Amino acid sequence: MGIWAFGAMAQEKIVQTAGRSQLGDFAPEFAEINDKVLFGDNVWNDATLSLHDRSMVTISILLGKGLVDSSFRSHLELGKKHGITRREISALLTQAAFYAGWPNAWAGFRVAKEVWAEDITGDDAKAAFQREMIFPIGKPNTDYAKYFIGNSYIASVSSEQVPISNVTFEPRCRNNWHIHKASKGGGQMLIGVAGRGWYQEEGKPAVEILPGTVIHIPANVKHWHGAVSDSWFAHLAFEIKGEKASNVWLEPVTDEEYDKLR
Repeated sequence: MGIWAFGAMAQEKIVQTAGRSQLGDFAPEFAEINDKVLFGDNVWNDATLSLHDRSMVTISILLGKGLVDSSFRSHLELGKKHGITRREISALLTQAAFYAGWPNAWAGFRVAKEVWAEDITGDDAKAAFQREMIFPIGKPNTDYAKYFIGNSYIASVSSEQVPISNVTFEPRCRNNWHIHKASKGGGQMLIGVAGRGWYQEEGKPAVEILPGTVIHIPANVKHWHGAVSDSWFAHLAFEIKGEKASNVWLEPVTDEEYDKLR
């Protein structure tokens, strides 16, 4: 359906050539409007809405009109490239069923299952996640691997004034329960960078961490944090200086505990 070009970070830019390649000789005016206006700076590349959100809107409209055809599949594939997850497309189609009609939703699900049949895994998934955020993923977190379930990565952002690291978790990866001990001051602060994650203090419900979420962790509080089951996750970790500060690692977060989170 054309050629789509994507930038490495921030708002991606679309370059569309389907109009020229398929209709350039037959309907050059239409082809130019399609490629330069709709998919140019006027609409799709207008940064007011993210490409992720524009894909969600477009998919909803096509479904509502019953246009579950090759164009619908192309926009599903494009939406996936723009970061729409399997969980998000499922939620979109479920809600749309009540407004666009149950048969349309069934038709949409059939196509969506094919598009999201094999989510990106391994090194490709890691590379795709890196494109979502400005901070580097860094190196495998080998020094603390024994305190994590799954693979994690760490990159030093700053060692001056306040030590800051970017910590990245693959899906389902989480660290053990642990405590930042201090007799005065101390503790930790987390800021979500990309993806979706969990933070939980002992005896309290887990809190979802999204990009921009700020978590303040007092000293001497037992807690853990990590990725949700279907998304990579990264957060900045700020170590707060304190007197007699130390980090005490405790038991792992079991699959039973983790799988109860919704």
